[in-house]
Formats: sequence, C-alpha cells, structure tokens
Amino acid sequence: MAKTFLWLRRDLRLEDNAALHSALMENSDVQCVFIFDKYILGKLPSKVDARVEFLHTTIESLKRQLIGLGSDLWVYYGKPETVWTDLLSQYPESKLYYNRDYEPSALARDTTITEIFDQSGGSVLSYKDHVIFEQDEVTKDDGLPYTVFTPYKRKWLKALEAGEDYAASQYLAPYECTQYYHQLSQHTSHQDLVSLDAMGFHPTDIEIPGTQVSQSLIRDYEEKRNFPALNGTSKLGIHFRFGTISIRDKARKAAKLSATYLSELIWRDFYSQILYHFPHVADKAFRPKYEGIAWRNNEKEFDLWCQGQTGYPIVDAGMRELNTTGFMHNRVRMITASFLTKHLLIDWRWGEQYFADKLLDFDLASNNGGWQWAAGCGTDAAPYFRIFNPHTQLDKFDKGRQYVNQYVPEYGTDAYTDYIVDHKEARERCLATYKQCLDAFEG
Repeated sequence: MAKTFLWLRRDLRLEDNAALHSALMENSDVQCVFIFDKYILGKLPSKVDARVEFLHTTIESLKRQLIGLGSDLWVYYGKPETVWTDLLSQYPESKLYYNRDYEPSALARDTTITEIFDQSGGSVLSYKDHVIFEQDEVTKDDGLPYTVFTPYKRKWLKALEAGEDYAASQYLAPYECTQYYHQLSQHTSHQDLVSLDAMGFHPTDIEIPGTQVSQSLIRDYEEKRNFPALNGTSKLGIHFRFGTISIRDKARKAAKLSATYLSELIWRDFYSQILYHFPHVADKAFRPKYEGIAWRNNEKEFDLWCQGQTGYPIVDAGMRELNTTGFMHNRVRMITASFLTKHLLIDWRWGEQYFADKLLDFDLASNNGGWQWAAGCGTDAAPYFRIFNPHTQLDKFDKGRQYVNQYVPEYGTDAYTDYIVDHKEARERCLATYKQCLDAFEG
C-alpha cells in the first residue's frame, strides 16, 4: 500500500516548512520520518558530541509534538538507502517529500534515494527551505554564478521584488502548515525512540543557545557584533544549521530591524550557492593558484593553536571558548583562522576540519567559505597580504580584556605562555611564501 513520506533532515520543525506544507496540501496520511545517518555519525571524532545530543533532544520534542497531533515520527538509526529500501518493501510506489540540501555528500545521497524510489514505482519531490535563494536564482546577467559577495547581495535584495520594504517579499512569507495538520498520518500506538546510548553517544554538559533573541539585540547588531565580551550576536547558528528555526522568519524580522544582520543571512545563501556551483571548494582552494602554497604544517604548533596556547591572548581566548562551549565569536573566528594560516602557515584545511569537529553551528558551506576567506584563497577573499595583527585586534575589540580574562585566566601572570611566533617575523614569512607561490603559478 503506497504512502506519503516527509523526510525531515535540516528542517527540524513543523511550522513554516516548505516540503511539509506541500506534502500536507497534496496528500492525506502523511508520515514524517527522521534518520540518524550512520554515515554522518560514524565520521564524528567523539562519542560525546553536543550536536548529536541536540539532534536527539530536538527529535524527541518533534515526536512528542506529532504524537500530540495524533500522529508519530518514525525514527531510524541506519544508512538512508537501507531504511528507504526497507520502507518501500512495505509501502511500494510511495511518494517522498523533502527539503533540499546542497552539500556534495547530501546531493549524492539524495540522487541514490531518488533512484531507489524510481525503481519501486514511487516518486520524489524536493523543495527549497534551507535558504532564501538557491542555486541559479541569483546570478549575473549572463547566468553565471556570482563569486563576489557585494554584487551578489545587491542582486539578492533586488530579487526579493519588494521595493524598499524587504520584509513584505513573497520570498520571505511563511508556509502555513498548521491548518493542514489533520492530513498527518494517524496512529494509536507509537514507535519507541532510539536512545543516544543505543547509537553509542553520550550526554554532554555543553549548553545549547535558545531560539529566543530580543529585538534590541538585532537592532544593535551593527554596533555590538565585533566585540566578543558583549552579548551582541544571536548565537542562532545551530538552529539555522538544523532548521529548528525558519530562515524566512528571521530574514523577515531582520529586514525590519537590522540591514547588517540581514546581510549575514545573505552570506549564508552566497556560500551555499558557491558550494553548489563550485563543489571542488570542499577540499581545494577556490582559486587554483593558491594550491601551491608551501604550508609549514608544524604539528606541534597546530596542537598549541588547538589548545589555545599560542601566547596571543585574543587567539587563545577564542580557541578555549570553542573547546569549552562549542561556540566562537564571529570576529574571533576570523582572527584565529588568520593566525593559523598566515602566522603559522598551516593549511586552512586543518583549521577548517578542527572547526567542523568542534562548532555547534558547523555548516560546510559557511565554514569552508570563512576559512578560505581568511587564507586568501577563496571567493571574495581577503588579499593574501592582509594579515590580522593579533595585538591591534585585541586592543580594538577587547580593550578592557573582559573576553580574554574570561577564557585565559592566567593572562598577565608568569603562568601565561610566551608567543610561539613573533608577529613581525611571521608576517614577513607569510608574505614571502605567498608571493613565491603566486610567482611560480604565473611563471
């Protein structure tokens, strides 16, 4: 007997959900499914991962919400192709609805699942939900993708087709799902939820930021966002990453309160379309001429950077914040990334992977874009000769040392480590190394 499935992935909410809205409008007996993907979980370096715990808590909450509506969330721990093959053996010729994911591995996975449904006589329908504009919706006049942010942003805002009242754009309008909840599959008994322990993971003591952000914080975002000691950023990254909040809702509110915060959301779309159009950036420099950089890749220095023991307090505070909370302030992300790639001449991919392992809000497109920007090899990148001075960055953005004192309590005492590299010498070494690489490429 055929069934209609809604596959929840990076859209973990029942409100303002594009694929769910279409599934409920067009069908009855819609069954929601979530899969704890063994491929993804198996690659994580630790079995104590706050992101997995957050996912599990979120799925548990969604399951309760669906049970409250008379339905249920079917939750599996396995390989997606195995789960869907088994379900289709019970419900052949079924329909599958999902919201699109643009990461290379996700695109490959979804191609495989579509083939499985095709072979069973079923069908697959996908929707845009994770971004405001995707793939080819915002391009140059000749149809080619933008690789520089500022003109992309101008075209993005124009594409809203809302004049100056961006918040009124149809592209930011919510999908009203609640009125169709009666179309959900109904159950009188419910499946048990697989436990964290059964998947081999364990609870953490890391606190996940909530979804409630004051209007004043967004309104003051431009003024306060660069100062890590202030409560000046929303910390909504993990919720955008897993779709526990709607990007349309936040963009609509940002359009009324802060052009700067809205611009940050546009960066998400920009990096997403870069990853889609140029998938090689996942493991190679966007600009091929930078692939020849003679990285030093000193493992001892990398370990000191990871531990926050470089002797540069703004760098060390950032790394310790990351290691203890799973979060790092945006300004400090740029400083720490610049230090690793420019001062230590360590391959940006090492730092990118470390952030991927540690950040609660890890998103491949944005993380990759940020690291390549810092290394000077990406789209719209900082030029290679722009090297953050950690001393001036500290004085400018943590003048009172509140941030540093919070995470580097030994700062200012004899217990604090010496510089692992001299700033002036490191800067000169970096400039010479990059110039040698570019000269070799051009010669």
